[in-house]
Amino acid sequence: MIKHKDQRVGVLVDVSNMYHSAKNLFKKRVNFKEILKEAVSGRKLIRATAYVIKTENEEGSAFFEALSQQGFEVKMKDLQIFAGGAKKADWDVGISVDAIKLAEKLDVVVLVTGDGDYVPLVNYLQNTKGCLVEAMAFRQTASSKLIEEVDDFINLSEDKKYLLK
Repeated sequence: MIKHKDQRVGVLVDVSNMYHSAKNLFKKRVNFKEILKEAVSGRKLIRATAYVIKTENEEGSAFFEALSQQGFEVKMKDLQIFAGGAKKADWDVGISVDAIKLAEKLDVVVLVTGDGDYVPLVNYLQNTKGCLVEAMAFRQTASSKLIEEVDDFINLSEDKKYLLK
């Protein structure tokens, strides 16, 4: 896919999806600074948002601050714990709503996730809003349907720079 410097780019990061993929696949953490650099690829960054889940303990606050210092707007949501003990935390709807709202101001939406739930969003952004949609994820944990639908897929597993020791 051709990337040119005048393209307006929005980067939306499903932090939980990426965190768990890197942890399960490589027992490492994600280098979000490198991911942002690659996502932008010399184009005009309009917005970079990292969607995070706030847990009961405060261990995430330093991490959230680091994301902010790397150029991300950090949006937080509390972890939901249900009566039976089940836990739920996802940003699928929030990321989708933000992508749709931003689409008018963007040429390219970069989704940093491997979640196949975003396929309808990808199709909407491409066919209704005229945006190019790129995805960045670890291929082993990325939905094949998502990979098939996006205009460009960057496999984070191919380069160790996307991981922290």
